Amino acid sequence: MGLVTATVAPPTDSNVIRWIRTFSAISRSGFRRYATYRQAALAGVITNTVFGFLRCSVLLAAAGTGTVAGYDRGQLATFVWVGQGLLAVVLLWGWTDLADRIRTGDVAADLLRPVHPVTSYLATDLGRAGYAALARLLPPVLVGPFFFEVHLPTRWPTVVLFVVSAVTAVVLCFSCRFLVNATAYWLQDVRGPMILWALGSGVLAGLYFPLRFLPDWLQVVLWFGTPFPSLLQTPLDVLVERDPPAVQVGLVALQLGWAVLLLAACRLVQRRAERRLVVQGG
Repeated sequence: MGLVTATVAPPTDSNVIRWIRTFSAISRSGFRRYATYRQAALAGVITNTVFGFLRCSVLLAAAGTGTVAGYDRGQLATFVWVGQGLLAVVLLWGWTDLADRIRTGDVAADLLRPVHPVTSYLATDLGRAGYAALARLLPPVLVGPFFFEVHLPTRWPTVVLFVVSAVTAVVLCFSCRFLVNATAYWLQDVRGPMILWALGSGVLAGLYFPLRFLPDWLQVVLWFGTPFPSLLQTPLDVLVERDPPAVQVGLVALQLGWAVLLLAACRLVQRRAERRLVVQGG
């Protein structure tokens, strides 16, 4: 009896189209799911706007009548108000879907579906981000200019780079949150990792203050040694044109590199977890 070699059929155009349609359908369902929480979105907008006034006043006081850390007053105002809206789009905290399903054992159903869990959760998160861009990003961006002088982009590539950077930040932050949630495969209780993530991401992503306030050597360590600055600091610096075009492109390229690396890490961790997964009660 001759040997038979099993081969995997290469992807065809129809398979790619089917994958795109599936990904789009999951993203649309994610959009619709989060669009049902209108009261929560309104409460979030009010909270972010209030904190926008507080943060903007503090940073403008630090700048005085000049500049601070390379930002003028208009750039600082834009940094704050767009950052308040972008926070909900990127979503640093508040996502425990994977950890909850691991704890209850429902994740076993995810493994039986034809779509990889990382792909499915990513598509849903992109749909959520799309809704947040409309419901949570636009209001602070529109409110800020009524009360503060803001910086508008003076170079047309800045808008394109900002959109690319913001979408990349969503993918990157999803990857970080997925990895934090995935610790439940081994720990079951993820409150510890969640607290560490909440504390570290808020400070190191540039939410509380621009990371350019830090010493130069520490900025280099954070940007090249961790993905945190790419979550908020990079898209905001690109938008306010804190750096020349070449540096803007370099920051976005670094951000893309982190996103690819951590997405690959998500798939690796998921594959390792599936090998040792023990569903509670079964």
